[in-house]
Amino acid sequence: MRVTENERENSFVLLQIGAQRVALPAGLVAELAPPVRLHAFPHSSKLISGVIVRRGRIVPVYEAALVLGGRSSSSQRFYLIARWQVGNASELGAIPVNGECELASGEMQPAALGRPAYVAGTLAVGDDSFDVLNLDAFAASHATAAGESLGAEAQS
Repeated sequence: MRVTENERENSFVLLQIGAQRVALPAGLVAELAPPVRLHAFPHSSKLISGVIVRRGRIVPVYEAALVLGGRSSSSQRFYLIARWQVGNASELGAIPVNGECELASGEMQPAALGRPAYVAGTLAVGDDSFDVLNLDAFAASHATAAGESLGAEAQS
Protein backbone atom coordinates (compact mmCIF):
# COMPACT_ATOMS: atom_id res chain seq x y z
CA MET A 1 0.00 0.00 0.00
CA ARG A 2 1.48 3.36 -1.05
CA VAL A 3 0.92 6.48 0.99
CA THR A 4 0.13 9.47 -1.20
CA GLU A 5 1.66 12.90 -0.59
CA ASN A 6 -1.78 14.23 0.42
CA GLU A 7 -2.25 11.45 3.00
CA ARG A 8 1.21 12.16 4.42
CA GLU A 9 0.45 15.90 4.70
CA ASN A 10 -2.84 15.19 6.47
CA SER A 11 -1.44 12.68 9.01
CA PHE A 12 -0.79 13.79 12.57
CA VAL A 13 0.39 12.17 15.77
CA LEU A 14 -1.78 13.04 18.76
CA LEU A 15 0.22 13.02 21.97
CA GLN A 16 -0.10 13.83 25.64
CA ILE A 17 2.45 16.37 26.93
CA GLY A 18 1.90 17.21 30.56
CA ALA A 19 -1.81 17.87 30.96
CA GLN A 20 -2.40 18.84 27.33
CA ARG A 21 -3.12 16.81 24.19
CA VAL A 22 -1.58 18.28 21.05
CA ALA A 23 -0.90 17.22 17.49
CA LEU A 24 2.34 17.05 15.54
CA PRO A 25 2.64 16.48 11.78
CA ALA A 26 3.47 12.78 11.41
CA GLY A 27 6.15 13.53 8.82
CA LEU A 28 8.31 15.15 11.53
CA VAL A 29 8.31 12.11 13.82
CA ALA A 30 11.49 10.06 13.57
CA GLU A 31 10.57 7.48 16.22
CA LEU A 32 9.06 6.76 19.60
CA ALA A 33 11.76 5.68 22.03
CA PRO A 34 11.39 4.03 25.43
CA PRO A 35 12.36 6.07 28.48
CA VAL A 36 16.13 5.90 28.75
CA ARG A 37 18.60 7.58 31.05
CA LEU A 38 18.42 11.37 30.86
CA HIS A 39 21.89 12.90 31.06
CA ALA A 40 21.75 16.25 32.83
CA PHE A 41 24.53 18.82 32.58
CA PRO A 42 24.98 22.44 33.57
CA HIS A 43 23.38 24.79 31.02
CA SER A 44 21.28 27.94 30.92
CA SER A 45 18.31 26.81 28.83
CA LYS A 46 15.15 26.24 30.83
CA LEU A 47 13.60 24.49 27.83
CA ILE A 48 16.20 21.69 27.66
CA SER A 49 16.19 19.23 30.56
CA GLY A 50 19.18 17.23 29.34
CA VAL A 51 20.09 14.81 26.58
CA ILE A 52 19.52 11.17 25.74
CA VAL A 53 21.68 8.95 23.59
CA ARG A 54 19.69 7.30 20.83
CA ARG A 55 21.20 5.18 18.04
CA GLY A 56 24.63 6.65 18.74
CA ARG A 57 23.41 10.27 18.55
CA ILE A 58 23.08 12.81 21.33
CA VAL A 59 19.51 14.11 21.29
CA PRO A 60 18.42 17.14 23.37
CA VAL A 61 15.26 16.66 25.43
CA TYR A 62 12.90 19.63 25.32
CA GLU A 63 10.55 20.18 28.28
CA ALA A 64 7.52 20.97 26.16
CA ALA A 65 5.16 20.57 29.13
CA LEU A 66 6.64 23.69 30.74
CA VAL A 67 5.91 25.69 27.61
CA LEU A 68 2.39 24.35 27.25
CA GLY A 69 1.41 25.66 30.66
CA GLY A 70 2.12 22.60 32.75
CA ARG A 71 5.07 21.22 34.58
CA SER A 72 7.51 18.54 33.65
CA SER A 73 6.40 15.05 34.45
CA SER A 74 8.62 12.38 35.90
CA SER A 75 6.16 9.75 34.70
CA GLN A 76 6.80 9.89 30.97
CA ARG A 77 6.05 6.74 29.07
CA PHE A 78 8.47 7.39 26.21
CA TYR A 79 10.25 10.04 24.17
CA LEU A 80 8.87 11.26 20.87
CA ILE A 81 11.90 12.00 18.70
CA ALA A 82 11.20 14.50 15.94
CA ARG A 83 13.07 16.50 13.33
CA TRP A 84 13.55 20.18 14.19
CA GLN A 85 14.90 22.85 11.87
CA VAL A 86 17.75 24.69 13.61
CA GLY A 87 19.02 27.43 11.30
CA ASN A 88 19.80 25.70 8.01
CA ALA A 89 20.30 22.28 9.59
CA SER A 90 17.80 19.61 10.51
CA GLU A 91 18.37 18.21 14.00
CA LEU A 92 16.67 15.63 16.17
CA GLY A 93 14.99 16.63 19.41
CA ALA A 94 13.07 14.59 21.97
CA ILE A 95 9.89 15.44 23.86
CA PRO A 96 8.88 13.45 26.95
CA VAL A 97 5.39 12.05 26.40
CA ASN A 98 3.32 10.87 29.35
CA GLY A 99 0.31 9.36 27.63
CA GLU A 100 -0.72 7.39 24.61
CA CYS A 101 0.04 8.46 21.05
CA GLU A 102 -2.28 7.85 18.17
CA LEU A 103 -2.22 8.55 14.47
CA ALA A 104 -5.02 10.74 13.13
CA SER A 105 -5.90 12.12 9.73
CA GLY A 106 -7.51 15.40 8.96
CA GLU A 107 -7.01 18.78 7.42
CA MET A 108 -5.27 21.34 9.57
CA GLN A 109 -7.13 24.63 9.92
CA PRO A 110 -5.35 27.95 10.54
CA ALA A 111 -4.58 28.80 14.15
CA ALA A 112 -7.04 31.07 15.91
CA LEU A 113 -6.00 34.68 16.47
CA GLY A 114 -3.99 35.19 19.62
CA ARG A 115 -2.55 31.66 19.71
CA PRO A 116 1.20 31.39 20.48
CA ALA A 117 3.61 31.41 17.52
CA TYR A 118 4.40 27.74 18.07
CA VAL A 119 0.79 26.77 17.21
CA ALA A 120 0.74 26.11 13.47
CA GLY A 121 -2.98 25.40 13.32
CA THR A 122 -5.86 23.38 14.69
CA LEU A 123 -6.82 19.80 13.93
CA ALA A 124 -10.38 18.59 14.50
CA VAL A 125 -10.74 14.88 15.25
CA GLY A 126 -14.30 13.86 16.04
CA ASP A 127 -15.61 16.23 18.71
CA ASP A 128 -12.09 17.18 19.89
CA SER A 129 -9.81 19.94 18.66
CA PHE A 130 -6.01 19.90 19.02
CA ASP A 131 -3.32 22.54 18.62
CA VAL A 132 -0.81 21.48 15.97
CA LEU A 133 2.71 22.32 17.11
CA ASN A 134 5.24 24.04 14.87
CA LEU A 135 8.47 22.72 16.39
CA ASP A 136 10.69 25.25 14.62
CA ALA A 137 8.73 28.20 16.02
CA PHE A 138 8.50 26.41 19.37
CA ALA A 139 12.29 26.12 19.69
CA ALA A 140 12.96 29.59 18.26
CA SER A 141 10.47 31.40 20.52
CA HIS A 142 11.87 29.77 23.63
CA ALA A 143 15.50 30.23 22.62
CA THR A 144 14.71 33.94 22.31
CA ALA A 145 12.92 33.94 25.67
CA ALA A 146 15.86 32.14 27.30
CA GLY A 147 18.27 34.71 25.85
CA GLU A 148 16.13 37.55 27.19
CA SER A 149 15.96 36.00 30.66
CA LEU A 150 19.75 35.54 30.66
CA GLY A 151 20.16 39.21 29.78
CA ALA A 152 17.82 40.20 32.63
CA GLU A 153 19.76 37.97 35.06
CA ALA A 154 23.05 39.54 34.00
CA GLN A 155 21.68 43.03 34.69
CA SER A 156 20.53 42.15 38.22
